[in-house]
Amino acid sequence: MAERSDACLYIVATPIGNLSDISQRAIEVLQAVDVIAAEDTRHSGILLKHFAINTQSISLHDHNEQQRSETLLEKLQQGESIALISDAGTPLISDPGYKLVTLVREHNIPVIPIPGSCAVIAALSASGLASDRFSFEGFLPSKQGARQQILQLLVGESRTMIFYDAPRRLEGTLADMITVFGEHRPACIARELTKIHETITTKPLGELLAWVSADANQLKGECVLLLEGAKQQIDASETEINRVLSLLLKELPVKKAAALTASLLEVSKNNAYSMALKLQQK
Repeated sequence: MAERSDACLYIVATPIGNLSDISQRAIEVLQAVDVIAAEDTRHSGILLKHFAINTQSISLHDHNEQQRSETLLEKLQQGESIALISDAGTPLISDPGYKLVTLVREHNIPVIPIPGSCAVIAALSASGLASDRFSFEGFLPSKQGARQQILQLLVGESRTMIFYDAPRRLEGTLADMITVFGEHRPACIARELTKIHETITTKPLGELLAWVSADANQLKGECVLLLEGAKQQIDASETEINRVLSLLLKELPVKKAAALTASLLEVSKNNAYSMALKLQQK
């Protein structure tokens, strides 16, 4: 079924590596619209040529988005249809397009997503880390001090955290994560997704840094970095601790009952042991 031809802005996801990942619907939209707004027309030209898409394209990137958005709005108001694409994946995900979409929606012109590849979701799905709740944090600052400050703000984050990272900064980022989260926190590097040298590796942070440092190939190409969230601490009440201890003390020695209670309720072993002693003396 052909897409609508009246004025609207399509947000079109394109492949993140393997050209076969583009959808048939995306191809049809790119062929049918009046204009394609591309982050880099030279880069996107390779994709468009591959699929014999001859639609006129103009650039829309971080440095010209404000001005170019006004130009594109005028075209939409004249009845033209426009497709927005980024260099790879889904537009607006750490890519330009937010200003354009906001402006277009303010003028009550339809914005239609054409879903497809997204490195964030692809990496999460194969990482082995929890995927029910996650937080996308984009790119971290390039300077160590600012990077560590941002990471400190995420110490209590219980969701899986997802970052984009430049290969040249990967070792520094991993080192900073170890400083903030500890070397045993599980993490995943998903590199060159859908491409020939795709690598998806999940290990504790300390092991990941050692692995990356020992293999220069891991410092090349596009990279998604995922980090396991903090384990949520259960704020167990004294009543709950005493209830569990009372049950366990019927069958176990004090030390064993206290250790098991501490593990079950994620409370201090010393505190559980002290409370167990008091219960036993009653």
